[in-house]
Amino acid sequence: MNILSNLSLIKRNGYLAQGAMLGGLVVLGTGMFISFRYPEQFNWSLIALLLGFILSQLGIFYSNRFGRRPRVDELLNLSLKGLDGKYTLYHYLTPVSHLLVGPVGIWILMPRHQRGLIQFSNGRWRQKGGNLYLKLFAQDSLGRPDIDLQAEMNKLQRFLESKLEQDQVPPIQAALVFTNPKASIDISEEDTPPALTVGLAKLKDSIRKNSKSKTLSADKIRAITQLFPTENK
Repeated sequence: MNILSNLSLIKRNGYLAQGAMLGGLVVLGTGMFISFRYPEQFNWSLIALLLGFILSQLGIFYSNRFGRRPRVDELLNLSLKGLDGKYTLYHYLTPVSHLLVGPVGIWILMPRHQRGLIQFSNGRWRQKGGNLYLKLFAQDSLGRPDIDLQAEMNKLQRFLESKLEQDQVPPIQAALVFTNPKASIDISEEDTPPALTVGLAKLKDSIRKNSKSKTLSADKIRAITQLFPTENK
């Protein structure tokens, strides 16, 4: 498998994660100091606490993706290890963050870091387990991955339509990948999530299983990969 990454972006955002986390702690500490030492300066204390919280959340966002080792791109690399040279896995080099192109088609991979029980029922996602501290200060919320996935698919669709003939644009598939080993997925047979939803260990086999009727020829693979960088940045 060929792996191409925007290494400069990964490095830059890693520094941003460290800076935001450290800055958030400093500003939060300053806000707490003001509130205890100068209680009459309540407004300044509140502003500092709010700014510190925002910085810490920004730090969590970037740290989950670029600061922790193994990073999400490294985890995806490991999970897809063993695919042959007909496949190319792109990280931060295409209109979407993580893209797999190969005989199984085009796959947008959207990693999520949440732990606990992940459920999809009646069109809604739910996360159970963990504690309040982890949800506020150690991971970003699950949110609406269906909306995020659709936005990514629309973005890639527009890009391909602008570069290829209409009949040459292949179907775009997507996978929501939970990378935390403490995450478990519970989706009943009656519910169909908007995308393949799997844990990291099952990603490769699940993509192969779900792509049997949506394969790409070598010529189409070549036409698509020519649209993207051919080496790391």
